[in-house]
Amino acid sequence: MRAANINGRLKIVSGDAACDVANASNGRFSPDPAAIYERWDEFTAWVREKDPASRAGEPFDPTRTGPPSPRPRQVFAVALNYVDHAAESGVKPPEDPLFFTKYPSAFAGAYGTVGLPEDGNVDWECELVAIIGREAYLIDAAAAWSHVAGVTIGQDISERKLQRSGPLPQFSLGKSYPGFAPQGPVLVTPDELPDRDDLAIGCDVNGAPMQKARTGDMIFPVPQLIAFLSKVVTLYPGDVIFTGTPPGVGMGRNPQVFLKRGDRLRSYIEGIGEMIQDFR
Repeated sequence: MRAANINGRLKIVSGDAACDVANASNGRFSPDPAAIYERWDEFTAWVREKDPASRAGEPFDPTRTGPPSPRPRQVFAVALNYVDHAAESGVKPPEDPLFFTKYPSAFAGAYGTVGLPEDGNVDWECELVAIIGREAYLIDAAAAWSHVAGVTIGQDISERKLQRSGPLPQFSLGKSYPGFAPQGPVLVTPDELPDRDDLAIGCDVNGAPMQKARTGDMIFPVPQLIAFLSKVVTLYPGDVIFTGTPPGVGMGRNPQVFLKRGDRLRSYIEGIGEMIQDFR
């Protein structure tokens, strides 16, 4: 199943068409995309039974999509989850996952314009984003995928000056300016993917390739991340996990390259689609 937040309404996407869930279910399910995760098992059972995607729908326009889980209770992000990204950052690969957060006020849709801070070095970080569909606490990695509603594309856009200011890093603030957490254009359930554990991922700036890797290169795959988190916190339906970025960020280049006004950033993940952000 492919689901989307289109102008604040939950839709099921099939090819070039989008079916409105509230209308197709005669009001059984809310049009609010954030509300569906608390009823994820009931919702997916209804989709399997009724096949609403086969009905006539409106044309699917990815430029109108918002983040698939627009109001999560918790947002997690992972640092240094690819060996080559750790190397370009000048540090050893971690022995355990390293987590920080991004704030939901930074959430944005898959297409849009992002304002750059007046003073800063703004970088790109294309990431696979996992969204929780079933509460998880003290679970093991073997069960982790069963707690995932689906995955989407994310950008962990980062302002490096603020991120690295002071005696300790300001990861969460430096990565949470408005528009610094775009996601979309669709949520894809794991069964729809060619290989949920190994997908092509990357981004380009003004057409020039910057990141190109596979999610199978993660140090800690999605199941390990979820299991690790669940040993400490309860993961709730709708929670969002940015799973880390591959190598190729601007900060790790020589000379360093950062986003400037007028740049266009395109991000993609195999089996999900692409996002485009323009910077001003």
